[in-house]
Amino acid sequence: MNLDESGTSAPMRRAGLVDQAAERFREAIVSGRWPVGERIPTEPALVSEFGVGRNTIREAVQSLVHAGLLRREQGRGTFVISSSELSTSLERQLAGGSREHYLELRLVLDSAAASLAARNRTESDARLLRELCAQRQASWEADEPDERARADLALHSAIVAATHNPLFAELYASMLAVFAVHMRDERSEDEDAAHRNHRELVEAVVGGDAERAAAAVTSIFDPFMR
Repeated sequence: MNLDESGTSAPMRRAGLVDQAAERFREAIVSGRWPVGERIPTEPALVSEFGVGRNTIREAVQSLVHAGLLRREQGRGTFVISSSELSTSLERQLAGGSREHYLELRLVLDSAAASLAARNRTESDARLLRELCAQRQASWEADEPDERARADLALHSAIVAATHNPLFAELYASMLAVFAVHMRDERSEDEDAAHRNHRELVEAVVGGDAERAAAAVTSIFDPFMR
């Protein structure tokens, strides 16, 4: 948000008021001032804070509804549903993909992430990956599809984080909702082999072996792609 020295929002120029208001609202969402899942301030409060008319506020809010960041709920108000327009756009695109397309995309992304993580991981990353790998295996004992998907994606997301490439991390995070849907229905016929392959992946990343890490990802996805 652009604030003046008093801590209140600086007045907006007359030209392009809707665009300026929408950008201020977007900044509030991205910064976390308006968290995902929370209701944004009421229309009168926004008018008072930003010093523009109701019509400008309504049009600015509507533009972010169309962008997929906000959702209006009758009788309740307007809620933040995403902090990334990239995430919303990708979710819409990926939702229409086939199982084969999903697996091919995961193979490419996870292989690249494993290779980069093997080069860039820290000791802290290594400890976390081993912990998450153990949690992933334990989640299979509960036989809860959602929990299995959560534990599996937590491990793969941590590998992406270990690349220390913020662009890669943001891209991968924007796809997690779709990945989770597909993961609920994926279950290896040889679960012991799947667990071994994930342990191999983690140890390759921890050991700094990029080629071995990428090969482990292929071993993980290959049974599903036959």
